[in-house]
Amino acid sequence: MAPCISIGNQGFESIREENSFYIDKSDFIREWWESADVMTLITRPRRFGKTLNMSMVNCFFSNQYAGRSDLFEGLSVWKEEKYRKLQGTYPVIFLSFADVKQTNYEDAVRKIKNIIEETYMQHAYLNEAENISETEKRQLRSVSETMGDVTAQDSLKNLAGILYRYYGKKAIILLDEYDTPMQEAYIHGYWDEFTAFIRSLFNSSFKTNPYMERGIMTGITRVSKESIFSDLNNLNVVTTTSEEYATCFGFTETEVFDALAEYQLTDQKEMVKKWYDGFTFGTHKDIYNPWSITNFLDKKQFRPYWASTSSNGLVNKLIRTASADIKTRMEELLQEREIVVTFDEQIVFNQLDKSKNAIWSLLLAGGYLKAEEVEYRGMLLEPWYHLRITNLETYSMFSNMFKGWFDDSMSNYNEFIEALLKGNLKEMNIYMNDIALTTFSSFDTGNHPSKRSQPERFYHGFVLGLLVELRDSYDVRSNRESGYGRYDIMLVPHDQKNNAIVMEFKVHEADEEETLEDTVQAALKQIREKNYDAGLTAAGIPKEKIRHYGFAFEGKKVLIGK
Repeated sequence: MAPCISIGNQGFESIREENSFYIDKSDFIREWWESADVMTLITRPRRFGKTLNMSMVNCFFSNQYAGRSDLFEGLSVWKEEKYRKLQGTYPVIFLSFADVKQTNYEDAVRKIKNIIEETYMQHAYLNEAENISETEKRQLRSVSETMGDVTAQDSLKNLAGILYRYYGKKAIILLDEYDTPMQEAYIHGYWDEFTAFIRSLFNSSFKTNPYMERGIMTGITRVSKESIFSDLNNLNVVTTTSEEYATCFGFTETEVFDALAEYQLTDQKEMVKKWYDGFTFGTHKDIYNPWSITNFLDKKQFRPYWASTSSNGLVNKLIRTASADIKTRMEELLQEREIVVTFDEQIVFNQLDKSKNAIWSLLLAGGYLKAEEVEYRGMLLEPWYHLRITNLETYSMFSNMFKGWFDDSMSNYNEFIEALLKGNLKEMNIYMNDIALTTFSSFDTGNHPSKRSQPERFYHGFVLGLLVELRDSYDVRSNRESGYGRYDIMLVPHDQKNNAIVMEFKVHEADEEETLEDTVQAALKQIREKNYDAGLTAAGIPKEKIRHYGFAFEGKKVLIGK
């Protein structure tokens, strides 16, 4: 009988004790230990086994688990006597910032102090130790959520020092989800003061700490060195494009197919691959999302399990308010094409609104996109990333996101699409003006957009909505060459019994056109003069099956003509 699947259980000890479903990732222990790196930062998308692996490392090294060979018997790491002797021999400080999601600086720092206090309580036995001085015991008692910032910033180093004097061995320090509070600080506007606090905490804990044997931090993003790691020159950073630990997080295809066989689901291989495969770490392809795989094994239904574990709010906001160029790239991705872009994998959160390519770093680190190849160009070996949407699950996430942009006017949006396909110009104008009125400002960056850039942001958001709404019946193309120029949107029917549609969008220029109607006519004239129908007629669609629409924008007002 196949083992029980314990959904959401990230505790290695309980999974092993209860003989729950588990795929052996204990080689991570050996690979990390033999690297001899003093401080390691590993980034992986959410729900990719980071917390479970950190729990495993804690159970393996911590002297609180001395003699717990039962947790590791039968696993890869237990085959070597060297590691059997190593188990349970180090003091370990293990903490997580996963719950630091406060909306202001004061509460975020208080929450971190609370977590540190709880970490100290795990070592409360030190208060009774005879080889610990009274001064050190006062230090232990001084740690609370009301302690000063300097006390908090030195607290992990001080705890490591006390553990060293008690056990005679340096401590291993494990920090899980280190970047959760960074993202919250960016979203809620307290980035600068928070990073100043966290920089000092990390410097004391991981750089100037003579009592740390080794350390690991995990997170989703590689926050820039300038932001919080400027003092950590001993840090080995392992991202999704690194070769190290490539198969230690996530499931390999062999592991997934073996699990499908164990749960009598071998006949679902092809669909499982479409939905949950696609992640690439280093040069290792066909890495599967463990959260979605375990949920599928349990529920035996194809659902966007991973995509549903987060609101994806930051990604949503950044794409919605992004420039026309970024949205055009997203259109290419939605059409299952590859884009090639260059960016810095280090994320400077407070630059996300300013650096147009920073969003690709966030989408890659978060698992929304995969790097099929990284090529290094020029004398300076600048990295260029070949990106695609990761799999069907992440495609569905983007699809729901883009549909959600029009939630406030969803009924009108659907009615507009129906009117567009039927050719009802009057209804198209009514519904499009309602849509523009209710959603136009949501595409605004808030940075005083020009009268041209704001309609462009809305227009490209509108195109992304069309791409997901009409995917099954139309090939939605935008900004491609045809005839003697580039059209804005072309709808090419899968069934040639339906009409093809060409749309041109123009912003009203008061010095060139007197009225919106003049702007509409200018758009229609451009479609004719540039012969945008050329690609359609070449594909065998007769002229009488091609409809032209000109869209004129003036602020939130829209006029459509044909």
